[in-house]
Amino acid sequence: MQSPGGMADAEPSSMCLGVPGRVVSIDGDVAIVDFWGVTKPIRLDVVDAPVEPGDYVLNHVGFAIRRIPAAEIGETLSMYDELLKRADADDLMALDVRGELAATGEDT
Repeated sequence: MQSPGGMADAEPSSMCLGVPGRVVSIDGDVAIVDFWGVTKPIRLDVVDAPVEPGDYVLNHVGFAIRRIPAAEIGETLSMYDELLKRADADDLMALDVRGELAATGEDT
C-alpha cells in the first residue's frame, strides 16, 4: 500500500511545523536565534541558503531548515503570533509550535 507521502507501507503521521526566529549571532554551524524573546542555539547544517545575523530562519527540532526571504518575514511572524494568541490548551498546532521551541534545548 502506498501512503499519501509516497512511501510504501508507511504509517500516516501528523505534520510538524517549523518555527520562525531571528538570527542573533553565528559561531560556525550554530546560530543563536531569538524566538519571541527566547534565545536558543540552532544548528545550521541543513539550512537551504547562507544566513547571517539579522536573517530569519525556520527552525525544526533544533535545525534551521530554511532562510525566510525578507519579503515573507512580516506575514510569517503575523501568522505565528495569531496562532499562539488564539490557541487554547488543546490546540494541536500551538502545541506543536511550543514543542518545537522546547525541542531546541535549554534557554540561553
